[in-house]
Amino acid sequence: MQFTESLKKNFQFRHVYQKGKSIANRHLVLYMVKNGTHDHNRLGISVSKKVGKSVVRSHVTRLIRESYRSMEEEVKSGYDFVVIARVSCAAASYHEVCRSLRHLFKKQQLLLSASERKDRQEKSEAGRKEEKEEGTQ
Repeated sequence: MQFTESLKKNFQFRHVYQKGKSIANRHLVLYMVKNGTHDHNRLGISVSKKVGKSVVRSHVTRLIRESYRSMEEEVKSGYDFVVIARVSCAAASYHEVCRSLRHLFKKQQLLLSASERKDRQEKSEAGRKEEKEEGTQ
């Protein structure tokens, strides 16, 4: 994931749960809080044992991570997200999970407009070009 780090520690998840806003739909629950940086997001994924055994939980985790990765360029920067899978997510396809996640981000107005996406893309290309020039010197 290009713009995103992972939330791994318990205190990071607790901070998002306590300080953040939550929104839910049929498959997922999204908690979000500003993280104080403007250049990257952090993503945590929680899938409880109620969803299924370890193979099912791992599959759901991969579906959520890939869904987020596919729309990562469209999501505003500077937030910590925790995505919690509901039991219905175990039977959901990739496209349903992707649609659910996009729905939650859209509801919270966290998706960038087309012009904002273009600006971000130009900025990242300029940064890569600069890094490449420094590496050749």
